[in-house]
Amino acid sequence: MQRKRKNHSSRPRPANPKLVLLNKPFGVLSQFTGEPGDATLKDWVPFNDVYPAGRLDKDSEGLMLLTNDGVYQARLSNPKYKVWKTYWAQVEGEPTSEQLTQLQQGVELNDGMTRPAEAFVMAEPMNLWPRNPPVRERKSVPDTWLCIKIREGKNRQVRRMTAHVGLPTLRLIRAQIGPYKLARLQPGEWREEPPVW
Repeated sequence: MQRKRKNHSSRPRPANPKLVLLNKPFGVLSQFTGEPGDATLKDWVPFNDVYPAGRLDKDSEGLMLLTNDGVYQARLSNPKYKVWKTYWAQVEGEPTSEQLTQLQQGVELNDGMTRPAEAFVMAEPMNLWPRNPPVRERKSVPDTWLCIKIREGKNRQVRRMTAHVGLPTLRLIRAQIGPYKLARLQPGEWREEPPVW
């Protein structure tokens, strides 16, 4: 028997729509509940009427959007709306033009082909906060920062894409979703912005 997915868009639209931008720290679950000892959004977000618009892995960092508007939540997270998401990926190795082309054209994962993406080498992000625990470094293997922009949200997609082309991801930060940017938010910090769609 197939479970029905919750349809948040069927709820009445709130009179006062709220949109919260959070810089999710490493090791935090992108939900408000968890097992004893789990770090969750409840530890960082002081609202009980907002829900995540999309997820971010426990071992990934960066921008999460939370809203009290189910219609807006669906627009931000449903792949059919093709909202661009920008990631900064620190990968092991130095990418070749062939590897970048593969990422750009799409790679075959076990749950299907990824859509064409943007992927290019970038400098280490400015004002980057230290990760706790630090990323493991191997002196014999260089690492590189990539900017990767996708319009879908398969489970752990960016990590699987880079691994598929031989560039394992060491650190992953989501920097932008649609028009919303991480900007100067530090890990655990949040700010409210008016919804623009």
